[in-house]
Amino acid sequence: MDWLMTVVQSGLASLASYLAAHVLLCLVPAFFIAGGLSALVPQQSIIRYLGPDAPKWMSYSAAAGAGSLLAVCSCTIQPLFAGIYKKGAGLGPAITFLFFAPAANILALSYTGVALGAEFAIARILLALSFGIGIGMVMAVLFRTSEVARLADSQTFAGGEGVSRKVLFFLGTLVALLIAGTLKLDFLKAVVFSTALPWPGAAGVQQLLDSWVPVNAATGAEGLSLQGALLIALLAVIGATAWQGLGKVDAGFNRLTPITLGLVVATLVFAAMGVQVTADGISLTVTGRTLAVIVTSLALLPQARRFDAWDVQQWLWETWRFVKMIFPLLVVGVFLVGVIRVFIQPEWIQVIAGTNTVLANMAGVVFGVFMYFPTLVEVPIAKMFLSLGMHPGPLIAYLMADPELSLQSILITSAIIGKLKAWTYVGLVALFSTLAGLTYGAWVDGTSALLLGVAVAAFILLLSSALHLIETRRKA
Repeated sequence: MDWLMTVVQSGLASLASYLAAHVLLCLVPAFFIAGGLSALVPQQSIIRYLGPDAPKWMSYSAAAGAGSLLAVCSCTIQPLFAGIYKKGAGLGPAITFLFFAPAANILALSYTGVALGAEFAIARILLALSFGIGIGMVMAVLFRTSEVARLADSQTFAGGEGVSRKVLFFLGTLVALLIAGTLKLDFLKAVVFSTALPWPGAAGVQQLLDSWVPVNAATGAEGLSLQGALLIALLAVIGATAWQGLGKVDAGFNRLTPITLGLVVATLVFAAMGVQVTADGISLTVTGRTLAVIVTSLALLPQARRFDAWDVQQWLWETWRFVKMIFPLLVVGVFLVGVIRVFIQPEWIQVIAGTNTVLANMAGVVFGVFMYFPTLVEVPIAKMFLSLGMHPGPLIAYLMADPELSLQSILITSAIIGKLKAWTYVGLVALFSTLAGLTYGAWVDGTSALLLGVAVAAFILLLSSALHLIETRRKA
């Protein structure tokens, strides 16, 4: 029974740590952005830039460019991916956006460069860009028939309605809220002021939480702070009020609608504060991030009043629809990751992935699936793998796969685009991540850059020829 308790505790620790430390300041704004994209952005605008008939250079460049600006994990990107896909984006550009955002956003690349070196960062962006676009194009060709059916009523109009300035400002403010909560900039981390609140029992509560959800650096378990426990409680309260306040808002605003939104803002502000348990109570710290979250949240109110009531109702209802579709799968997936992580021992790494072989790189991909960590946490874990003897090639394969192929993201992607497309995407990511690891590992081992360039060019030519042949036969 002890092993069962260990397994369950690991699953609960994974879930508690994720909800407390990572969901609020990134995932919550992402849901509201997705709702805004779905409710407020005219379908023609999405189709014009990301639709299947848009010029490939524009659609794939826009998808990669948008993804590079968002410092989000594979879970946070899901509602944004769902938003643009349901709105009429082509499968190829949407997949490129889904792949590129968690794999090679600006924050992930900068952190990779600091922790692992510039070579890893350069390799990560070049491989992610080329393979992200490649995977998107392959998916677009393979599922062109079903995509035509899906977008039968979503034709590109030359003179369609564009995105209004008020919508752009509104969505931009939501993006600013997400950025304010996630970026690790000096002015956001700067302390504005701090105060102490007396609570003699705070230390005892924290000790109890430590016993329930212990910190384990070897497995990446971050533990559960008092602030984290309070944030989870606030999430539960928001969920209880949102069923009525957001779930039925399409029929009109009700008394729980402002309560739910107020709780969301209060929770985000509290999440952006520094909370430390002391011997005498609690130390509260207001930082630049706290003020940025407050300012961006308050800035949304006068902008929302510029919209018709129906538009706001649709925005909130679409947001809740994405939450209901994605969040339960996220919870189940994160719990299962914690359970599976118990059975994977770090000392296996050198034996399995210590050389640049096909099997070693495939092992790096498997590590990415079953040892998922929230955005940026994969970097220090990768550094640990490197210190334990993992070859740089399989390490790149891990860095490519980890942000993309977590169990929870697979489940969510399947719910959005269907099982066949989702598992095809998983297979392509696994294949391309393995190839990325083999390529980089060969370069590290001293293979000529010219020879590697010829090999990569030959692969691209072969892939392009295969896709062209498929398209030709389909048109014949």
